[in-house]
Amino acid sequence: MVICRVKSVYNLSKLYCCLQRSFLQATASRNFSSSGITSQIQNVGFIGLGNMGSRMAMNLIKSGYKVSVHDINTHAVKKLSDQGANVKEAPCQVSEASDVVITMLPSSDHVLNVYTGPNGLLQSENHLRPWLFIDSSTVDPQTSRKLSLAVSACDLQEIKDHLKNPVMLDAPVSGGVLAAEAGTLTFMVGGEEEAYMAAQPLFLSMGKSTIYCGGAGNGSVAKICNNLSLAVSMMGISEALALGRSLGISCRTLTTVFNSSSARCWSSDSYNPVPGVMQHVPSSNHYHGGFASRLMAKDLNLALTSAREVGAAHPLTSQAYEAFDKLCKEGHDTEDFSCVFRHYYGGKDE
Repeated sequence: MVICRVKSVYNLSKLYCCLQRSFLQATASRNFSSSGITSQIQNVGFIGLGNMGSRMAMNLIKSGYKVSVHDINTHAVKKLSDQGANVKEAPCQVSEASDVVITMLPSSDHVLNVYTGPNGLLQSENHLRPWLFIDSSTVDPQTSRKLSLAVSACDLQEIKDHLKNPVMLDAPVSGGVLAAEAGTLTFMVGGEEEAYMAAQPLFLSMGKSTIYCGGAGNGSVAKICNNLSLAVSMMGISEALALGRSLGISCRTLTTVFNSSSARCWSSDSYNPVPGVMQHVPSSNHYHGGFASRLMAKDLNLALTSAREVGAAHPLTSQAYEAFDKLCKEGHDTEDFSCVFRHYYGGKDE
């Protein structure tokens, strides 16, 4: 999921001066029928062909969409090309060939560069072909909201079902690589509800369920809050299991107690962090696969930054970020985040 980091980033703050004025005009013109506009989704662009994006794009191809792709990873591009995808050399070329563009990128900076940088998706801001942009990256809510305004300030080449300006949805996912491959992802979607409804066929080509979270940026809010909760619960289960073992009870027995009592949660009954307690999870595969600790640290940092921006109390967010940042600095960044049991709490195999 590697996209070239363009040094010169489009000046979003300059755009902001005129966006507030144009936003009301843009939203006023968006009285469109989701059923009518859905029929205009044939050509789909996809940018970001990492572990998640490559599998999502493949499922779009399998569903019959004409897919154009871009990534600097030539191996990933070739795999999609061999399956019938059209390869483009720059994001702006993907935009020119697509009715809808989906992005799946590593960070907020990558997303900003791909949308607003040189040769970016919004380069031809007054003559855009895509009527819908979907960002499935995990980014901070403010980035999602700024981009939504930037997209709204652009004009379409052609009016589509009374739609004069393009629309953006933030739609991060839950489920990981296995769900991306199986097409069973869950999408958490923020943006205009009509656009969300119109995009359902696309979402359900890549996933099994979608949840509408409200206005622009709310999909990103849902994602970072979900991962914050997941990190804290995994640390709580790991700490309790390590303590229990130190006090003489086996982790397997304590897990049975948790899963039959009020401590039951996904981290105990579906993704147990103790090697040997549960099969087919990263902890029983030397913490390989799954959700990398560096990604959890990144998401916790997004939550931490967002909490500070709004003045929300965040003691557990801070502690969880410090723990996963420490794991990464100690060389466990590529291991699944459940390795916090072993490398942070000193837990042993069952």
